Amino acid sequence: MFESNGSNFIPDSPNNLFLKFKNMCGINGIAFSSESKRRIDRRVLEAMRDVQFHRGPDDGGIFAEENIGLGHRRLSIVDVSLGSQPMFNEDGSLVIIYNGEIYNHADYRAELEAQGHVYQTHCDTETILHLYEEYGAKAVKKLRGMFAFAIYDRREKTLFIARDRLGVKPLYYVHDAQGNLFFGSEIKTLLEAGAVKPELNYNALPDQLANHGTSFDETLFKGVKRLLPGHSLFWKDGNLRIEEFWDVSFTPKHEDRPDAEFIEEWREMFKHSVKLRLMADVPLGMFLSGGIDSSAICAMMSEMVNEPVKTFSVGFAEREANEFEYARIVARSYKT
Repeated sequence: MFESNGSNFIPDSPNNLFLKFKNMCGINGIAFSSESKRRIDRRVLEAMRDVQFHRGPDDGGIFAEENIGLGHRRLSIVDVSLGSQPMFNEDGSLVIIYNGEIYNHADYRAELEAQGHVYQTHCDTETILHLYEEYGAKAVKKLRGMFAFAIYDRREKTLFIARDRLGVKPLYYVHDAQGNLFFGSEIKTLLEAGAVKPELNYNALPDQLANHGTSFDETLFKGVKRLLPGHSLFWKDGNLRIEEFWDVSFTPKHEDRPDAEFIEEWREMFKHSVKLRLMADVPLGMFLSGGIDSSAICAMMSEMVNEPVKTFSVGFAEREANEFEYARIVARSYKT
């Protein structure tokens, strides 16, 4: 993940490498407890899904089974012709909805096929499913990328939801007094379902005014929580459990090496990181502010693609805020 100067991005998210539209699928779901005695209304599920149409105009799908419903809007990036969601495993016992991109998904394909899993697509979505079949909740630790997904186990009647390590992909939820769970990529999906009323969460207001954002799992909507980055959520018949699967851990290494070695090591890590994010079956682009970060990405990306990189910049009328001049210098240098 990289930070670029002078660009406005979605709060609570690190800056993605490429255009914000990339991988902007939308997921939503409902899980009713036995106590509530409610059943899924497909019309509500579809309304939740389609209020996020802007996140995934290419395709939309629904899974509804008694007290469980899942919805998905797709922006096709990998395996454009296939990969519709909700997606099932081989025997139909697991169903997934997913927003994001797993950069290392191809690394596991041969291993999973050797274990007997049969792929129907080239999508990273399917790899998540097969990893979950093999490793359960521990599968999330094997994923390198940005993601928010939900997997429903039709045999165990359990729902597993996870959000990536740094929280690039959003996931909001409501867990009501009867144990019913509503979730989605955007808060408006929860409002569309009538999970909560659009009321201000006054407890979070001081945090918002002081820090331009809310901390921990609080949002500005009363009753709406966010699943924290690096956390997973388990739901079964009204009971909810949240666990942390990753946190930042850093121990500095005091190595007596020349600066040149550290620089070269960093360059190789940076190069590998950029290369991973070039995985797509559609044209790629990137935001170019002209700052150090985006300029470095542009330089590295230009070495890895066979045609000019498509770069996009934002300018402002206020001279002190306008970075077009620097973006143009970089664009000319790398012929973007």
